[in-house]
Parts: sequence; structure tokens; C-alpha cells
Amino acid sequence: MNDFRLPLGTLVEGFIDYVTETFGFFFGFIKVVFDGAYEFVDLLLVSPPFWVIVLLAAGLALATRGWKFMAGSIVGLLVIVGVDQWENAMDTLALVLVASLLAIAFSVPLGILAAKSSVASGIIRPILDFMQTMPAFVYLIPALILFRVGVVPGIVATIIFAMAPGVRLTELGIRGVDHEVVEAGAAFGASPWRILRQIQLPLAMPTIMAGVNQVIMLSLSMVVIAGMVGAGGLGAQVVASLNRIDVSLGFEAGLAVVILAIFLDRLTAALGTGDTPVGRILTARKRRAQQALAA
Repeated sequence: MNDFRLPLGTLVEGFIDYVTETFGFFFGFIKVVFDGAYEFVDLLLVSPPFWVIVLLAAGLALATRGWKFMAGSIVGLLVIVGVDQWENAMDTLALVLVASLLAIAFSVPLGILAAKSSVASGIIRPILDFMQTMPAFVYLIPALILFRVGVVPGIVATIIFAMAPGVRLTELGIRGVDHEVVEAGAAFGASPWRILRQIQLPLAMPTIMAGVNQVIMLSLSMVVIAGMVGAGGLGAQVVASLNRIDVSLGFEAGLAVVILAIFLDRLTAALGTGDTPVGRILTARKRRAQQALAA
């Protein structure tokens, strides 16, 4: 009995070897696409002077949450510049943006499918449970085998790790839409696609945006792990500080991660609620126009 052992690891290893040999061209294509997307976004963030990106971030902060958030964003980004972590922070932001956009592109359709089909929901839910409970480091092993060292394994591992809340909250938001509203749309002859696009998605948008917020936060939590496989950025700085036991470098890189996390969290949270200064101005203008038309 002591000699009995389930060869699960050997089976998975054989499966990965088979996939690598059979579909190597496909994974090579994915690597080129992901790497190109990252390089493009990184070029947009790193090429301009730092004050251009700071001004753009300040404009977004002012439009979404007001002048207090704008002031805090400016101070936080200037702190990143002051500790000489600006380029690393932009590398990390590029990785997070690419991974988050891809995770959202996968998770929202899957969430819609799960909300529309109980069978699909029953299949997707245990897979999501497995993805969320599996240690994040484990994802790096097949990612390294398939894509080699570099930024792409970090992006792939981040997508797998971060997309679960996007799927769950998209399904939750659509299922939470009042059935009477959906039935009223169907009674007026609206197609299922039109009901989804014009009724269910708008009403579920706050919940979906909460899922987007969680996807971005989980993507940032993978920064250090991605740095272990050559992704660069702030994660590589944290790993370097661990290897050298450099408290100063570790604190500065960690502080930069925190500043980026706070900025992205507050930004996406404001977009999710829709209660932004710009939104209030547009609503007030629309109300005045309606009042003038009625008069």
C-alpha cells in the first residue's frame, strides 16, 4: 500500500509535453501577439516625458473623482519619479493593462454565457474554483514551458489568475437584473441580443465594473510573481531586493506598486458607479435641455 502512488503529475507533464510539441506554432503565435501588445503599450507609457503621463493621469482623476483625487494622484506619481522607479512602474503598468484587458475580454463573454445557460454555469464554476485555489506560482510552470522566460509567461499567468472574479461578477450582475424588465423587453418584441445589449448589460454594469476592478487588482498582485520569470518592471525590482536583502529597494518598489494599485482601484471604482464629475455635468446639461424643451 505504501508503494501505491497516483501518477497525476506524470500525466500532466506528459500532456504539457504533447501540447508543446503538437501546438508549438500556435503558442509561438500567441507569444508574438502578447509580446507585441505589451511592447506597444509600454512604448506609449515610457516614450513621453514623465510629466505628460502625470498630466494625463491627473486629467483622468479630475474627470472621475474630482480635484482631491487629482491632487493625490499627482503627488503619488511624483513620488514614483522621486524614488527613480518611473520606468519600472510604466513597465508594470503596461503589463497590468495588457493582462487586464485580455482577462476582461475572456471573462465577460464567459460570464454572459454562464448567466444565459445553467449547464455552462455548472461547468465553468468548478473550473473557476480550481483557478482561484491553485497557487499562483503553479501557473508559471506550464507558462514557462510554453512561452519561455520573458514577459509573456507573466501575462499568461496573470490572465489565468485574474479572470475568475470577472466571470463570476458578470454572471452575478446579469442574473441579478429584474426578470420583469427582461420580460417587458421580450413582450415588446426585442430580440435576445437586443435585450442583452440594451437592458441586461446596462443594468448589470455596476456589478460588471466591480469585477473589472477585481481583475485589475489581482493583476497587480501578480506583478512580483511575473518578475520572477523575467517580466521586468517593479516585480523584478522586488525580486532583486529579496535576492540582495536590499530593504531600501524593496520598500521603494513596493511603494510604487501600492501607488499604482490605489490609483487604478479608485479610478475603476468611480467608473463603475458612474457618479463622476463629468457624468454629473452631462446629466445637469441634459436636464436643463429637457426643461428648456418642455418650456
